[in-house]
Amino acid sequence: MTSIADRLQAVKTRIADAAKQCGRDPQTIQLLAASKTNPPENLRAAWEAGQTVFGENYLQEGLVKIKALADLPIEWHFIGPIQSNKTKLIAENFAWVHGIDREKIANRLSVARPDTLPPLQVCVQVNVSGEITKSGVDPEKVAELAAYVSELPRLQLRGLMAVPELTAVTALQREQFQQLREIFEQLKQLGFNLDTLSMGMSEDLENAVAEGATMVRIGTAIFGPRRYAIPEELGSRQQ
Repeated sequence: MTSIADRLQAVKTRIADAAKQCGRDPQTIQLLAASKTNPPENLRAAWEAGQTVFGENYLQEGLVKIKALADLPIEWHFIGPIQSNKTKLIAENFAWVHGIDREKIANRLSVARPDTLPPLQVCVQVNVSGEITKSGVDPEKVAELAAYVSELPRLQLRGLMAVPELTAVTALQREQFQQLREIFEQLKQLGFNLDTLSMGMSEDLENAVAEGATMVRIGTAIFGPRRYAIPEELGSRQQ
């Protein structure tokens, strides 16, 4: 049976190979382990294999793991959609937030971020596929939201994030990743100091890297297929 350490190494090899194929330095691409539905012991196994950055989609589940793994120097990212009534706990317990898609959420996160912690590192989520079921700001409104986020005192805008339409069509994958990269470059030309393109998952990381991803969010390829439902008390989808 393949171990988490073996799968983690295989993912790192995929990232390195994808980077080399397009002339990029693999060191410029960070691996974020998307650990939703995995118990703390799986995260501990990944940490022991060298992974220190983890992303959680569900707040209550994430809080359980943060407590269970408090002895480890983990950098926690919140990568799921955010409800207004969850912002305080997210701001208090996570180092990064990837899913800011409206001013109200950004403002609440900034107000709730403790002064004793560094500014919350954040990405604006863009709905590049136009799916009505997806979170994210419309592409034409990204600059406006980015400007608002940049002025908030307890947030530091780092870049953009997207969850493209799930498809096996390489051309469509590349088109959506390219769209996010182009918006990213346009914002930089406008003077935004950005360094993070959070895009790419287990099925499409090679195409994401080819289009400029600096952070890929990988779950299944590291931890294997999800085998259990999330207990109700550990959290529900943050729609």
